[in-house]
Amino acid sequence: MSVPRPGTLYGVGLGPGDPELVTIKAARLIGAADVVAYHSARHGRSIARRIAEPHLRGGQIEEALVYPVTTETTDHPGGYQGAIDEFYAEAAERLAAHLQAGRDVVLLAEGDPLFYGSYMHMHKRLAGRFHAEVVPGVTSVSAAAAALGQPLVERDEVLTILPGTLPREELARRLAQTDSAAVMKLGRTFGNVRGAFADAGKLDDAWFVERATMDGQRTGRLADVDPGSVPYFSLAVLPGEVASSVPDEVSEQPRVGEQVVQQPRAGTGEVVVVGTGPAGRDWLTPQVAAALAAADDLVGYGPYLDRVPPNPRQTRHASDNRVEAERAAHALDLAASGRSVAVVSAGDPGVFAMATAVLEVASGEKYLGVPVRVLPGLTAAQAVAAAVGAPLGHDYAMISLSDRLKPWDVVAARLAAAAKADLAIAIYNPRSKARPWQVGAARDVLLEHRAPQTPVVLGRDVGGAGERITVTTLADLDPEQVDMRTLLIIGSSTTRVVIRNGRTTVFTPRSYPSSGGVVSA
Repeated sequence: MSVPRPGTLYGVGLGPGDPELVTIKAARLIGAADVVAYHSARHGRSIARRIAEPHLRGGQIEEALVYPVTTETTDHPGGYQGAIDEFYAEAAERLAAHLQAGRDVVLLAEGDPLFYGSYMHMHKRLAGRFHAEVVPGVTSVSAAAAALGQPLVERDEVLTILPGTLPREELARRLAQTDSAAVMKLGRTFGNVRGAFADAGKLDDAWFVERATMDGQRTGRLADVDPGSVPYFSLAVLPGEVASSVPDEVSEQPRVGEQVVQQPRAGTGEVVVVGTGPAGRDWLTPQVAAALAAADDLVGYGPYLDRVPPNPRQTRHASDNRVEAERAAHALDLAASGRSVAVVSAGDPGVFAMATAVLEVASGEKYLGVPVRVLPGLTAAQAVAAAVGAPLGHDYAMISLSDRLKPWDVVAARLAAAAKADLAIAIYNPRSKARPWQVGAARDVLLEHRAPQTPVVLGRDVGGAGERITVTTLADLDPEQVDMRTLLIIGSSTTRVVIRNGRTTVFTPRSYPSSGGVVSA
């Protein structure tokens, strides 16, 4: 006959009382357990079982571990402690019988199992014999702070947890020496605890929380509580001086419900020009994400603003792509009135985008006092290059085919110069409805200085839903495959195309032929 593999002991924290504060893991283990155990006083009612009841599946073995005494006297020869120790030993053996038989046991604990919890007594006796896991729970101290809506400690303040069963003099000494405190186990100790707060000179700053998160939750000033009404499930809480302080600017704010006229924060505004990368949130840097989150106003070309999730706290100012100077001036005016403004660009704001437009307008005398920062973003050229390998791995140039802000003869001259210099070239803004001819014209200029077999990469909407990568040659470049959302990379004379594992890879070596000179068509 085979011996069953021993079961696992789980000490499962249930939180302070609200069944909705039971963790997902705790609920799962309670429902799956062979045996559910819990402590109770002699009346048999278990708060832990009541909290866990929604997660019991029915038909499980239940082990009620009933204390023989709580605070009353006993005729046990070892006195109160002897009776409790004997109870723990017997209870541990009851659970051990299940574990030895291969049954998993969940022992329920209010709050956290290892924070003034009864579970710890079983853990000490069984964890060395059986596999034991502890599932932490929300403590009563955390629940009390939440009930008060009051931070307990801030910065370097020290929080001290104290049992109310300590002598009054010891409690007072420890309270006087700490920044913040939570005193547990009140009930019959309440008078002693309140006296200790008074002795430490901290009674006026202390709070009382009863049955935090449970039905009947009550909070108030510790000094105002009737000692005869205090149950065991209550705490005295002393928030730290820093944690309980309110900044001056907050105390000056109007209360909720009062009509407020938004006043500009003169002198505190700024413009931050950000790049969101070539596509969605995965391409966004944490630095840019933080700037977007902190902004009062978002300014930008409409499709680029659409990449930023809406936030009703913020005001969005969308505009056409051809009004860069007006958009920059609007952002600077907002910042001058005290607003925090993010000007949104795709890719990197300093690459054919809004950083230059903002800085150019900001250099006028009217805006010299308005702070402007530029935060980089991942460029479209980098995204397209990475999608095929490393075609920009050596020296390269970035050129825009748009002739809206510079004449076409300048564009053509720069293409020719880059081609003569044997630079790889990343070409932005290659084609639009108003400029359908320029890709073909650029190809012809490049073919005057580059070999027909020069590798060309077309990257469309890289990172987005319409991503398309095409690798071709300069001679075979078809302008009809190119639109405004496409970026072209023209290789140099050393750029290589290799098929690896069925995938086309393009890269430009970092080394260059030692013979020198420029290789041309």
